[in-house]
Amino acid sequence: MAEHPAYPVGLRLTGRRVVVLGGGQVAQRRLPALIAAGADILLVSPEATPSVEAMADTGEITWARRRYEPGDLTDAWYALIATSDPETNAQASAEAETRRVWCVRSDNADAATAWTPATGHSEGVTVAVLTTRARGRDPRHTAAIRDAVVEGLRDGTLVAPHHRTRTPGVALVGGGPGDPDLITVRGRRLLAEADVVIADRLGPRDLLAELPPHVEVIDAAKIPYGRFMAQEAINNALIEHAKQGKSVVRLKGGDPFVFGRGMEEAQALAQAGIPCTVVPGISSSISVPGAAGIPVTHRGVAHEFTVVSGHVAPDDERSLVDWPSLARLTGTLVVLMGVDKIGRIAETLIEHGKSPATPVALVQEGTTAAQRRVDATLATVAETVRTEDVKPPAVIVIGEVVSVGPKTPAVAHPVTPE
Repeated sequence: MAEHPAYPVGLRLTGRRVVVLGGGQVAQRRLPALIAAGADILLVSPEATPSVEAMADTGEITWARRRYEPGDLTDAWYALIATSDPETNAQASAEAETRRVWCVRSDNADAATAWTPATGHSEGVTVAVLTTRARGRDPRHTAAIRDAVVEGLRDGTLVAPHHRTRTPGVALVGGGPGDPDLITVRGRRLLAEADVVIADRLGPRDLLAELPPHVEVIDAAKIPYGRFMAQEAINNALIEHAKQGKSVVRLKGGDPFVFGRGMEEAQALAQAGIPCTVVPGISSSISVPGAAGIPVTHRGVAHEFTVVSGHVAPDDERSLVDWPSLARLTGTLVVLMGVDKIGRIAETLIEHGKSPATPVALVQEGTTAAQRRVDATLATVAETVRTEDVKPPAVIVIGEVVSVGPKTPAVAHPVTPE
């Protein structure tokens, strides 16, 4: 038989019967996509991996715990044959041919009537890469092509023009802690498609250099005790540009809703009737300690962590923080925006029972090339900030986890669940 390239097609399997033979690693990889497609899935296999078994337990698939029997492919639209027995695979493949059921075989692509492409997804687009001929197929090369295309779509380096009118609106994008590689793939894609970007000082600034020349960048930097753009002015700028039919990205450091005033902007946009998309970001409260080698929780050391804003002192009437309660907690305390208030914060925690010897770490410019870590205790942290000239932005970690590191011995007496 002469070889011809496969004909690519997208199967709409919602509510349609799909039979999977074999519950091993192949099924474990392929089943999630079939479930996502809404297929009515029958798995026929005497055994299954724990992950596949969990799919059956939750009702996502129906599991017949036995070997393949002739007739199992009755009324099927599609079949995946992936047992460890070549004779069974050949018998099932012959039934599929007789019943005109498109069939994929994991053990012999040449004998199959269908091939599974290497697929990936990026915001409503499915990328499927298929080798043109069965013989000489290189799955790794096919997967590499898929990965390159999907990554290009996600990070904006591969941009296809929109031929349909885009709905104008605003995306509140969390840019992460500073390293441009730590923005989410969705955030990076929206940034690449933006007409206007209103950026914070703490956002990943390196990404702005990658924007096309036509993109308008507005500096909304809020430098402490220096020049700043009032929140109302930021809200007005978002609304004004969106009403002009532009795609607007509000690029913020960390996560928009973690001390980022993102909800204020979302509320202003809602009142103006502007569509708003929120793209979560990696919060510096977790990522920066992690980048400095500090786990905010650790077995046998801390079962909780609390994130608190230190932009106002504990004795300030504007403070909404219950500092006495925080002092009684045994877990980790992460303080953001508190470098210039750390002396008073430490005094308050000690006054309410926290040990003066409690370890403290200050991580300045976390996840960036300028990152540095300075260690102290509650008793010494105020003086350490002065002598080491620690400047914002810096994340402050208070608790025993500061002393935990890769060389720390494992917990000798782990907690046993009741």
